[in-house]
Amino acid sequence: MYEHCPHCGLRYEIEPGYFVGAMYVSYAISGGVALLIGFLLFYLADDPEGWVYAAVVAPVMVLIAPINFRLSRVIWLHYVAGIKYQPGL
Repeated sequence: MYEHCPHCGLRYEIEPGYFVGAMYVSYAISGGVALLIGFLLFYLADDPEGWVYAAVVAPVMVLIAPINFRLSRVIWLHYVAGIKYQPGL
């Protein structure tokens, strides 16, 4: 992850431990994706066995981890710090 935003120069690491709250956002995103995949498997694959759920959900969680890492930090910045993107600056 960049130390500073390439567009506006915002320093991402505001204080030690600032992004601990982003872990909760990341957990919510991962849980939502896992639930969505679980419901899709339940309804589209006619309720497969438990190992099928784990075999499908686990790789998806690994694949979305880099996106989830950055997205959860951005959401946390907007929610807590009130950061607003201003393209003209």
